[in-house]
Amino acid sequence: MFEILLSGGWLMLPIILCSVVALAIIAERFYALNVSRVVPQRARNLARRCALQAAANPEQLQALRTDSPLGRVLAAGLHNRGQSREDLKSAIEEAGRQEVHGLNRYLNALGTIAAITPLLGLLGTVVGMISVFAAITSAGVGDPTALAGGISQALMTTAAGLFVAIPSLVFSRYFHRRVDDLVMAMEQESLALVNTLVDGPTPQQSATAAAPKVTRRRAATTTN
Repeated sequence: MFEILLSGGWLMLPIILCSVVALAIIAERFYALNVSRVVPQRARNLARRCALQAAANPEQLQALRTDSPLGRVLAAGLHNRGQSREDLKSAIEEAGRQEVHGLNRYLNALGTIAAITPLLGLLGTVVGMISVFAAITSAGVGDPTALAGGISQALMTTAAGLFVAIPSLVFSRYFHRRVDDLVMAMEQESLALVNTLVDGPTPQQSATAAAPKVTRRRAATTTN
């Protein structure tokens, strides 16, 4: 395997480096863009409890900020509760832009790798063909051994470039799609929070918040 890589010439070095970087980005983004890390259910529940309270609890807001990207976006809305709908949306949108920037981290680099590795392979093909014609000039076409090195370099770099570029492109598009889905989920939760803070809780939310109290009263009555 090592000899096959060496046959591609010095241009195999940047292609191999791109493959290592692409693999690291793919592994890191799989971890960072997990739904349970970006839009966890615990952040949604905590934000709903804070919205149903008369005033925001500083400890709860801090817990939201340190929980997840969704928590930081919702904490921005809760921090500005009491303001108009437009001001709440502006605060949430500002926090959301920062979080979306973090979600897209390294994706441009992955897309760049998907774009440049075929070009590196093409450059290797050109260099290999130059070697072939140089061998023909010096030794003629009667010695296939003199031509094999350049042809091998041309084919190897092209194959290596495509081998790195294709999965890099696939995962780049996949992660962009995942970011879009996560942003949509964050927008839905943010809109629900704004509606709760401005218009008040829905009857279902009020009933959910009151249910534990009713349960405790019934339990106390039963004990008596």
